[in-house]
Order: sequence, then structure tokens, then C-alpha cells
Amino acid sequence: MVFDKRPSNLLIDLVNYSTYKLNLATKIIKNMKSLITVFLTFSITFCFSQAKLYQSAIINTTTNVIAPEEEDVQNLQNNQDGRGMNFRNMMDGETKFVTYLKNDFVKTTIKSEMGKGSVYRDNSKQLTSTVFEMMGNKMGFYFTDEDQEEMQKRRDSMMAERRKRDTTQKQTPQFDRSKFTTEIAYTNESKKIAGYNCKKAYLVTTRLLGVKDSSVFWYSPEIKFNNLYSTGGFSNMPGMMSNMAPTLNGLEKLDGFVIRYEMNMRRNRRMEVEVTKIVLDKEIDSKEFDIPKDIEMKPMKEMGNMFGGGRGGFMRGRD
Repeated sequence: MVFDKRPSNLLIDLVNYSTYKLNLATKIIKNMKSLITVFLTFSITFCFSQAKLYQSAIINTTTNVIAPEEEDVQNLQNNQDGRGMNFRNMMDGETKFVTYLKNDFVKTTIKSEMGKGSVYRDNSKQLTSTVFEMMGNKMGFYFTDEDQEEMQKRRDSMMAERRKRDTTQKQTPQFDRSKFTTEIAYTNESKKIAGYNCKKAYLVTTRLLGVKDSSVFWYSPEIKFNNLYSTGGFSNMPGMMSNMAPTLNGLEKLDGFVIRYEMNMRRNRRMEVEVTKIVLDKEIDSKEFDIPKDIEMKPMKEMGNMFGGGRGGFMRGRD
């Protein structure tokens, strides 16, 4: 820049140059503020878009199994040769669940017209214990994850042998549960359930011979729980209930916690499960997870015939 050496003009030139530099600095500061604002907005959005993981909660859930109105109950009983427990009476209707979560411990109380009970889970020991009262009888049993896996293999083997002996059915390849695959299909649908903003998704499972089926899920992307992906239903319940209900795998892939889901069952039934209340700010006493001392607890293996190990046991659900 060339300055006019006359005092008055030189002063004007200096003022203009200073103004130019000041405007340039102002623009730089504004651009920096814009960049900072964008960065902060992105960071806040990213943080809030991640589901918060909770270690403690009390969750109320209602499960409703809807039977077809046209079903002939008498024929259903005759088909079971009068043995075992009638499927319609066992699961149909409404069942209330209350789940208590505290760190590695989970307790779920179950109450229906058939009876009541509680399932205790110690994730640190991979141990599940169940106590229940049904028709005036109290029972209790326990098993480890390894026990459950072994029992599942035996049941699958029994099913495979049964198919081989049945000459009326087309022979199918060896039953291998490990080959089942699951995937999540997300949608843009959303609605509010139990006070939480929920998104809709489908859990698609590929089973034996490539057969696919899907279940509808509504999940909240706002919350997650330690070692707990859903509540209610019967697939997560050990023994008799898990044998009769459809298996649910892949829920850990959902980006949030399941608030509601719907799925088809055997014998043209439909199951609807919905969380009705979640309490996050209440302290849970550790004694809540103590198993009652007045009930004799037995290994699950000793109760195999009752829970699907024998001919007169409870029927299985969809595999």
C-alpha cells in the first residue's frame, strides 16, 4: 500500500488500513465461532443419540397371548392324549411381569391365572434359579448356562430322531440351531409407549431350510440396560415356558431397549408384549434377589420330564 505523505491524507490512509484489518479479524472470528457451534452441535447430538446404559431399574411388563376364537378345545385336549398340561390353559390370556435389575442380578416376578413365580438370574455366575407356585404346589430349580445349552442339544436331538421315525413327513437335513441367523430391519415409523419415544423395527430370523419369519418390535433408542434386552414374553423364561414359546435371538443387535413386540406362535396364537412402566431412580435392596429359604431347590436335570424331557412334558414352541 502506498501512503500519501501529506499529514492529513496519511492519517486517513492509516485509519482505512486499520479498519480493513479489523474487518478481516472480525470475519475470521465469526467463522471460528460458526465452526465451534457446528462442532458442539454435532457433539451434543452424537452424545444424545447414544442410548444411555442403566445398571438398575424396575420394569413392569404385560404379556397377552391371544388364542383363535374358533379353536376346538376338546380336540386340542384329545390330541395330547390327556397327558401334560393343556396349552390353552397354560399360556393363553394375560400375564404380568415385574423385572428388577441391579448390576449383575435380575429378578422377574410372574403372575397369571395359572399361578405365580419368580426367576432369579446371576449373570456373574451364569446361574438361573426359578421358584413358582402352581395349583397349590411350590417348586424350585436351578441351572447354569452350560446346563441349558446341553439340555437344548438333547431336545434338538430328540426332535431329529422323531422326524426320522415319522415316515409320513418329508425327511429334512440335520437340525442345527447354530445355523439360525437374525437381522434387524429398521423403519422410519415411531410412536410413544410408556412415556418413551420408540422406533419400529423387524427382527427377521432365518431358520431350518432357509425359512424366514419376522417379529415386530418397538424399541426406545434412549435407554439400554446391562445384560437385559427385553422383558416379558416367555422365550427368556427357563424350563416350561421357554419350551412352549418362540425363541428370540438377536435382540442385542437392536440400538436400544425393546418396549413392545408382537409375534406369531404355534396353534395360530399371537403374543403381544408391552412395557407399561419403567422406574430408574429407585434404590433396589440387594435382599430383593435372595431366593426364599422355604423352597427346596433342585437341579433342572432332575425335573427334565416335566419341562419337555419326556412324552408327557410341555410342548415346545416354534423352532
